Amino acid sequence: MNREIRQRIPIEDLFSSKGRVKILKELVDSAELNISELCRRVGLNHTTTKSHLRVLIASGLIEEKTFGRIKIYRYRIEDLRARSLKNFFELWSS
Repeated sequence: MNREIRQRIPIEDLFSSKGRVKILKELVDSAELNISELCRRVGLNHTTTKSHLRVLIASGLIEEKTFGRIKIYRYRIEDLRARSLKNFFELWSS
């Protein structure tokens, strides 16, 4: 498991990108995805998706797990902020 130091990412920076919000919403719904499937679902290229994932990993909302050459990105539902964000997305969608 790849552990990165959590940073205090201002909420304005976190939500300043539609791509980042799409990635968050997709991972809230799917829990775990590899980058190829995530790119396909959110309609972004690999490089853009990877750069957004770096910010989300640094924020502590997303976790990267490595299995050999495969990397899986997981929404960290155990994080209070992540749970709150999931509730927000669910309320907004209903």
